[in-house]
Amino acid sequence: MRNELLLVVELIVVYGGVLLWYVLFGVKGMQCFTVLATIAANIEVLILVHAFGMEQTLGNILFASTFLVTDILSELAGKKEADKAVNIGILTSVSFMILAQLWLLYQPSENDIVFGGIKLVFSNTPRLMLVSLIVYVIVQKFDVWMYHTWWKFTTQKYGDSKRFLWLRNNVSTLLSQLLNTVLFTFGAFTGIYDMPTMLDIMLVSYLIFIVTSLADTPVVYLARYIKERREKKSMLSVISDS
Repeated sequence: MRNELLLVVELIVVYGGVLLWYVLFGVKGMQCFTVLATIAANIEVLILVHAFGMEQTLGNILFASTFLVTDILSELAGKKEADKAVNIGILTSVSFMILAQLWLLYQPSENDIVFGGIKLVFSNTPRLMLVSLIVYVIVQKFDVWMYHTWWKFTTQKYGDSKRFLWLRNNVSTLLSQLLNTVLFTFGAFTGIYDMPTMLDIMLVSYLIFIVTSLADTPVVYLARYIKERREKKSMLSVISDS
């Protein structure tokens, strides 16, 4: 149960971290967290563990947190800021991949004791790196678009922009994660694994993403509550001062 417990703890720490960074730094905090999550996920995804009866790679929670960030930004700061966070994540991924490959070109000293480990960690195949980047761009852009599409639809139908946060949050994230699972699995593993194996990989991956996607909804509600409370206090302060 050690791995299972650690995954639950990581989910709480990462999602709690997103909320904390928003509380402390607002929109800029969300953008900075995107950089942190993108870099850390690219490293953590290389670790393979067995948990909840399934063999799985890590990095899913950190990757899912980038969708939480864009949903918070979409809800509280608008589509422009959400798109900006996605672009920051894209540039972070490209920069990190280039730097990681440059590190491997150095000739280590005879006294070096870590280059072998660095080489083992960052010697990703060009195919996996390229697929990962392309899928990231497609899925993140799709998530922001889908979030605002559903928001516009429910607002026009019911005349209330605040209602159905849970719907736009979950529909956009669950569909984006499904798209991510299918595109990455086929792009990375076609010709390497047979179809039954790839279907198993997709099933396990998406089950994990369903849990992480549903778990982020309370965090978005909390972020909106915090913003509204701050705005109310600010308004009362202005009224009392006048």
